[in-house]
Amino acid sequence: MTNTWLPPVEYVETLPRATAYACLFFTDTAGRPFQIRASDRTRRWQWPGGNMDPGETPWETAVRECREETGMVFTGEQRLLGAHFLGDRGEEWPANHIGFIFDGGELTDEQIAAVVLDPGEHSEYSLRTLEEWQREMEPGDFARLAEIHEARRTGSTVYAEDRPGTG
Repeated sequence: MTNTWLPPVEYVETLPRATAYACLFFTDTAGRPFQIRASDRTRRWQWPGGNMDPGETPWETAVRECREETGMVFTGEQRLLGAHFLGDRGEEWPANHIGFIFDGGELTDEQIAAVVLDPGEHSEYSLRTLEEWQREMEPGDFARLAEIHEARRTGSTVYAEDRPGTG
Protein backbone atom coordinates (compact mmCIF):
# COMPACT_ATOMS: atom_id res chain seq x y z
CA MET A 1 0.00 0.00 0.00
CA THR A 2 1.30 3.40 -0.91
CA ASN A 3 0.62 6.64 0.92
CA THR A 4 0.78 8.68 -2.25
CA TRP A 5 -2.08 11.14 -2.42
CA LEU A 6 -4.03 11.08 -5.69
CA PRO A 7 -6.36 13.79 -6.94
CA PRO A 8 -10.00 12.63 -6.67
CA VAL A 9 -10.37 12.10 -10.44
CA GLU A 10 -7.37 9.75 -10.47
CA TYR A 11 -8.31 8.02 -7.20
CA VAL A 12 -11.83 7.23 -8.44
CA GLU A 13 -10.30 5.45 -11.44
CA THR A 14 -8.69 2.95 -9.03
CA LEU A 15 -12.00 1.97 -7.39
CA PRO A 16 -14.32 -0.89 -8.39
CA ARG A 17 -17.09 -0.02 -10.82
CA ALA A 18 -20.68 -0.10 -9.56
CA THR A 19 -24.14 0.68 -10.85
CA ALA A 20 -27.23 1.16 -8.71
CA TYR A 21 -30.92 0.38 -8.86
CA ALA A 22 -33.89 1.22 -6.65
CA CYS A 23 -37.40 -0.20 -6.36
CA LEU A 24 -40.60 -0.20 -4.33
CA PHE A 25 -41.94 -3.26 -2.50
CA PHE A 26 -45.74 -3.43 -2.32
CA THR A 27 -48.25 -5.85 -0.86
CA ASP A 28 -52.00 -5.92 -1.10
CA THR A 29 -54.17 -5.46 2.01
CA ALA A 30 -53.92 -9.24 2.65
CA GLY A 31 -50.10 -9.01 2.80
CA ARG A 32 -49.42 -10.73 -0.53
CA PRO A 33 -46.33 -9.32 -2.31
CA PHE A 34 -46.89 -7.56 -5.64
CA GLN A 35 -44.41 -8.31 -8.42
CA ILE A 36 -44.10 -7.69 -12.14
CA ARG A 37 -42.64 -10.15 -14.67
CA ALA A 38 -39.84 -8.91 -16.91
CA SER A 39 -40.58 -9.35 -20.60
CA ASP A 40 -36.88 -9.78 -21.45
CA ARG A 41 -35.12 -13.11 -21.84
CA THR A 42 -34.94 -13.64 -18.05
CA ARG A 43 -38.73 -13.43 -17.48
CA ARG A 44 -37.89 -12.89 -13.80
CA TRP A 45 -40.36 -11.61 -11.25
CA GLN A 46 -39.28 -8.31 -9.74
CA TRP A 47 -40.46 -5.21 -7.93
CA PRO A 48 -41.25 -1.98 -9.76
CA GLY A 49 -37.89 -0.26 -10.13
CA GLY A 50 -34.81 0.06 -12.22
CA ASN A 51 -31.38 1.57 -12.71
CA MET A 52 -30.54 5.03 -11.48
CA ASP A 53 -30.19 7.82 -14.02
CA PRO A 54 -27.33 10.32 -13.67
CA GLY A 55 -28.08 12.89 -10.97
CA GLU A 56 -30.89 10.83 -9.40
CA THR A 57 -31.07 9.63 -5.83
CA PRO A 58 -32.17 6.05 -5.11
CA TRP A 59 -35.53 7.34 -3.81
CA GLU A 60 -36.15 9.41 -6.95
CA THR A 61 -35.27 6.37 -9.06
CA ALA A 62 -37.71 4.08 -7.22
CA VAL A 63 -40.60 6.55 -7.58
CA ARG A 64 -39.84 7.33 -11.25
CA GLU A 65 -39.41 3.70 -12.25
CA CYS A 66 -42.61 2.67 -10.44
CA ARG A 67 -44.55 5.32 -12.39
CA GLU A 68 -42.95 4.31 -15.71
CA GLU A 69 -43.46 0.58 -15.20
CA THR A 70 -46.91 0.46 -13.55
CA GLY A 71 -48.55 3.86 -13.98
CA MET A 72 -48.67 4.22 -10.17
CA VAL A 73 -47.72 7.64 -8.82
CA PHE A 74 -46.25 6.88 -5.41
CA THR A 75 -46.59 9.63 -2.82
CA GLY A 76 -45.90 7.67 0.37
CA GLU A 77 -43.17 8.03 2.92
CA GLN A 78 -39.54 7.21 2.20
CA ARG A 79 -38.63 4.07 4.19
CA LEU A 80 -35.75 1.78 3.28
CA LEU A 81 -36.47 -1.94 3.73
CA GLY A 82 -33.19 -3.25 2.46
CA ALA A 83 -30.00 -2.94 0.48
CA HIS A 84 -28.84 -5.53 -2.04
CA PHE A 85 -25.32 -6.10 -3.37
CA LEU A 86 -24.67 -8.10 -6.54
CA GLY A 87 -21.04 -8.80 -7.37
CA ASP A 88 -19.41 -8.18 -10.74
CA ARG A 89 -20.60 -10.92 -13.14
CA GLY A 90 -18.09 -10.39 -15.91
CA GLU A 91 -19.53 -10.01 -19.40
CA GLU A 92 -23.09 -10.54 -18.13
CA TRP A 93 -22.80 -7.35 -15.99
CA PRO A 94 -19.22 -6.05 -15.71
CA ALA A 95 -19.67 -4.04 -12.50
CA ASN A 96 -20.99 -4.44 -9.00
CA HIS A 97 -24.71 -3.63 -8.79
CA ILE A 98 -26.14 -2.09 -5.63
CA GLY A 99 -29.86 -1.96 -4.91
CA PHE A 100 -32.13 -0.02 -2.58
CA ILE A 101 -35.53 -1.53 -1.78
CA PHE A 102 -38.08 0.91 -0.37
CA ASP A 103 -41.44 0.22 1.28
CA GLY A 104 -44.29 1.02 -1.08
CA GLY A 105 -46.96 0.10 1.46
CA GLU A 106 -50.25 -1.66 0.82
CA LEU A 107 -52.11 -1.40 -2.47
CA THR A 108 -55.88 -1.21 -2.48
CA ASP A 109 -57.95 -3.25 -4.93
CA GLU A 110 -58.57 -0.03 -6.87
CA GLN A 111 -54.86 0.73 -7.16
CA ILE A 112 -54.13 -2.81 -8.31
CA ALA A 113 -56.91 -2.66 -10.92
CA ALA A 114 -55.43 0.61 -12.26
CA VAL A 115 -51.94 -0.84 -12.89
CA VAL A 116 -50.84 -0.32 -16.49
CA LEU A 117 -47.64 -2.12 -17.42
CA ASP A 118 -45.14 -0.99 -20.04
CA PRO A 119 -45.29 -4.02 -22.39
CA GLY A 120 -41.75 -3.31 -23.56
CA GLU A 121 -40.52 -4.08 -20.04
CA HIS A 122 -43.11 -6.24 -18.24
CA SER A 123 -45.64 -8.79 -19.40
CA GLU A 124 -47.79 -9.29 -16.28
CA TYR A 125 -48.19 -8.56 -12.60
CA SER A 126 -49.25 -10.85 -9.81
CA LEU A 127 -50.03 -10.94 -6.10
CA ARG A 128 -49.27 -14.21 -4.34
CA THR A 129 -48.60 -15.59 -0.90
CA LEU A 130 -44.99 -16.29 0.02
CA GLU A 131 -45.66 -20.01 -0.38
CA GLU A 132 -46.96 -19.43 -3.90
CA TRP A 133 -44.01 -17.17 -4.79
CA GLN A 134 -41.56 -19.78 -3.53
CA ARG A 135 -42.85 -22.29 -6.09
CA GLU A 136 -42.58 -19.68 -8.89
CA MET A 137 -39.18 -18.06 -8.25
CA GLU A 138 -35.51 -18.95 -8.32
CA PRO A 139 -34.24 -19.74 -4.79
CA GLY A 140 -31.99 -16.66 -4.49
CA ASP A 141 -34.69 -14.31 -5.76
CA PHE A 142 -37.24 -15.85 -3.42
CA ALA A 143 -34.88 -15.57 -0.43
CA ARG A 144 -34.57 -11.82 -1.09
CA LEU A 145 -38.36 -11.50 -1.38
CA ALA A 146 -38.85 -13.33 1.93
CA GLU A 147 -36.21 -11.16 3.66
CA ILE A 148 -37.82 -7.95 2.43
CA HIS A 149 -41.30 -9.18 3.38
CA GLU A 150 -40.00 -9.95 6.90
CA ALA A 151 -38.29 -6.55 7.14
CA ARG A 152 -41.61 -4.88 6.36
CA ARG A 153 -43.43 -7.04 8.92
CA THR A 154 -40.92 -6.37 11.71
CA GLY A 155 -39.99 -2.77 10.91
CA SER A 156 -36.36 -3.73 10.39
CA THR A 157 -33.91 -3.28 7.50
CA VAL A 158 -32.02 -6.09 5.75
CA TYR A 159 -28.85 -6.42 3.74
CA ALA A 160 -28.72 -9.09 1.03
CA GLU A 161 -25.63 -10.12 -0.90
CA ASP A 162 -25.24 -12.11 -4.12
CA ARG A 163 -21.82 -12.96 -5.50
CA PRO A 164 -21.20 -14.54 -8.90
CA GLY A 165 -22.29 -18.17 -8.80
CA THR A 166 -24.29 -17.80 -5.55
CA GLY A 167 -27.43 -15.86 -6.38
